[in-house]
Amino acid sequence: MTNVAFVALACGLIIGLGALGACVGIGVMGSKYLEASARQPELMNALQTKMFLLIGIWICSRSHVLVFGVCVCLSHLPCAVLLFRVVHVSKQCGI
Repeated sequence: MTNVAFVALACGLIIGLGALGACVGIGVMGSKYLEASARQPELMNALQTKMFLLIGIWICSRSHVLVFGVCVCLSHLPCAVLLFRVVHVSKQCGI
């Protein structure tokens, strides 16, 4: 494998594992929110606000992973083209 292939593989792993970890974290946070709401229904509004705030922060952090992947790929032009295709397809799919 060439260096370009390794960079493309690294970018895919960076973006994929970052998204996987964030999704697992959001799932755990949602389950804990439901448990806490069932235990103390009077705190449901306050907990819901905090949960949605954290989800918004997660959405912002997703763009930082993408920016890091772009910075790594721009050192190799073929990888940059590959990354931009992946981003274009993911936006079309609504990811």
